[in-house]
Amino acid sequence: MSENKISAAREWKSNWPLVLAASMGFSFFSLPLAATGLFMEPLTKDFGWSRTLLSSGPSIATTTTAILSPFFGILIDRYGSRKLVIPGLILTMLSIMAFAFANGSELQWMGLWLVFGILAVTIKSTAWTAGVLGVFKHSRGLALGLTLSGTAVAQIVVPPLTNWLIDSVGWRGAFIGLSLGWGGLTFLLCLFFFFDAHDRRAAALAGGVPEDAAPEPVLVGLTPGQALRNSALWRVGISNFVVMVLTIGLSIHLVPILTEAGVSRSHAAWLSSLAGVAGIVGKLVTGVLLDRYRPNWIGGVTLGVAALAFLFLMNGIRSPVFIIAAMLVNGYAFGTKTQITGFLTAGYGGMKHFGVIYGVMGALMALASGLGPMTAGVVYDMAGGYGPFLLAGGIGCALSGLLMISLPAYPDWKKDVGEDGTATAFA
Repeated sequence: MSENKISAAREWKSNWPLVLAASMGFSFFSLPLAATGLFMEPLTKDFGWSRTLLSSGPSIATTTTAILSPFFGILIDRYGSRKLVIPGLILTMLSIMAFAFANGSELQWMGLWLVFGILAVTIKSTAWTAGVLGVFKHSRGLALGLTLSGTAVAQIVVPPLTNWLIDSVGWRGAFIGLSLGWGGLTFLLCLFFFFDAHDRRAAALAGGVPEDAAPEPVLVGLTPGQALRNSALWRVGISNFVVMVLTIGLSIHLVPILTEAGVSRSHAAWLSSLAGVAGIVGKLVTGVLLDRYRPNWIGGVTLGVAALAFLFLMNGIRSPVFIIAAMLVNGYAFGTKTQITGFLTAGYGGMKHFGVIYGVMGALMALASGLGPMTAGVVYDMAGGYGPFLLAGGIGCALSGLLMISLPAYPDWKKDVGEDGTATAFA
C-alpha cells in the first residue's frame, strides 16, 4: 500500500466523526431550501401569495448570508468553526420554527427570511468546509464530498418528509417538526464530534502539551489581497456563480415545474428525492476524481453536464424518461458546485486565509442562491411558463463548464512561501 493511501486511511480512522457531524450540519443548513417548493402550494392556498413573493424569501435569506459571509470567514480564521456553529445551530432552529407563525403578512414573510439569513450564516458551507479541510490533507476530495453530501441527504429525505408532515400536521406543524427533529439531531452530533484543528490544538495545550509540540496544521496560501488579484480564483467564482443562479432556481421551482408537466405533488416530491440519491453518488464520485485527476477538468465537465437537466425538462423534449434523466443529472451536478468550489479555492488560494477567501466565494454562492429562485419566479410570472428559464439554464451551464476547464495548474505551495505561510510568489 502506498504511503499516501496509508496516510489517508489514518486520517479517516481518526476523523470520520468530524465528517459525519459536518455533513449533518450542512444538511440542516440546506433544509429550508430543499423544503421551500413543498410549502408553495399550501401557502398560496392560505394566503394567495404569488410565486415571486414565495421565491423572494429564500432570495432574501441567501442574499443576507452573501453579505455577511466574508466577515464570518474572518471569525472562522481567528476562532475556528466550532465556537460559531454550536450556538448558531440553536438560533437557526428557533428561526425555522418561527415560520409556523406566518400570518399572511408579506412584510412578516420577508422578515422571517431575513432573520433566518442572519442566523444561518453561522452554519453555512464555510464553517463545515474549513473544519474538514483544516484536518484532512491526503483525502480532501472524498472528505469534502462526504461533508457536502449533507445537502444531497436533505434532497432525498426533506421533500417526502415535508410532504408527509404537511399532510399530517399542516404546514405550520411541518416547520416545527423539521426544526426540532432535524436540528436537534444535528446539534447533538456537532456537540460531541465537531472539533476542528483549532479545537484540537487548544485541547492539547489544556492537557499540558508544550505550545511548540501542540498539533498545529501548516497553513500556507494567499493573502486576501493576493486572492483578489488572482485570475484563477475569479474564474472559479464566476463559473460557479452562473451555474448556482441557474441550478438553485431550478431546484426551488422543480416541484412546480413537474406539477405543471402533469406530475402530482406527491410524485414530484419523490422525484426530487431521486435527485438527492444521484447527488450523493455525484459527491462521492467527484471527491474521488478530484483527489486523482486534474480538478478543473473534473469540475468543468461536471458543471457543463448540468445543462442537460434544463434541456430535458423543456416542452417538446420532455418525456417521462427525460424527466427521470433530468432528476439524475441535476442531482448529480447540484451539490458538487460547493464541493468543487471549496476544493479549487483551497488549491488556488491555500489554507492560510481560507476562511475569508472561501467566505467571499460563499458570498457569491449565497447571492446566486438568492437570485436563482427570484429569477425563475419572475420569468414564470412574465412569460407564463418556465421555458425561457430552462433554455437560459442549458446555455449558461455549458459556458460555465468551459470557463472552469480553462483554469491553469495549481500553484506549488512548497515553494515561494514565507515563514508566516504567506505565498511570496503572488505578492
